[in-house]
Amino acid sequence: MDGLPSSEQILGEMEAEGKPVLLAFSRGKDSLSAWLALRERGIPVVPYHLYSVPGLRFVADSLKMYEDFFGQKIYDLPHPSLYRWLVNYVFCPPERWRIIDAAGLTEFTYEDVAATLRQDVGLPADAWNVDGVRATDSPMRRMAMSTHGPIRQDTRKVSAIWDWQIADVRAALTRHSCPLPIDYEWFGRSFDGLDYRFIEPLSRHAPEDYARVLDWFPLAELELLRHDLTR
Repeated sequence: MDGLPSSEQILGEMEAEGKPVLLAFSRGKDSLSAWLALRERGIPVVPYHLYSVPGLRFVADSLKMYEDFFGQKIYDLPHPSLYRWLVNYVFCPPERWRIIDAAGLTEFTYEDVAATLRQDVGLPADAWNVDGVRATDSPMRRMAMSTHGPIRQDTRKVSAIWDWQIADVRAALTRHSCPLPIDYEWFGRSFDGLDYRFIEPLSRHAPEDYARVLDWFPLAELELLRHDLTR
């Protein structure tokens, strides 16, 4: 897109700065590619993962795999969606509503997470928060990139590989022999919700993790029923 700095320029500027950056790590192919691109440039990374359901074994196993692969700790923090689902009673039966209300949960943003993590690990407030968003990943992301660009100075957010094609992603993964998580075999992408795309495969491939989802969101099983009734 005309007028926007290329990923090469963005990575080059961060390399020249030589300062640590946060990395929003979803365990997906794009965030993996962003991490690899940063590592190739020698840019220090503080990676963090956001869990949408606490305690899923397959997620913990893949985080451990990537900690071993990259040789560093990955901070595992609650996803804003988790709190949003809870305070809005998503897939929660009525008898839980008072308990949720009594907990006094409040919603928060991605920026809140990044700001808190910067403070906890001793990074300056203006440290970049890198993500793996790519313009060609979906029409919505392309539109957002055209509108806002890959760099948001107000939130210190930067999409470091925004102009990469899928061939670039595959090449980076191959170049570093970087594995994808089991999510891609089960869901075709990283775990990212409570809808049928994720719930049904999880019920077959990881029944203990499926049971864990139902511990938090008992009515998520209705996704299976809804699908059966609408076929």
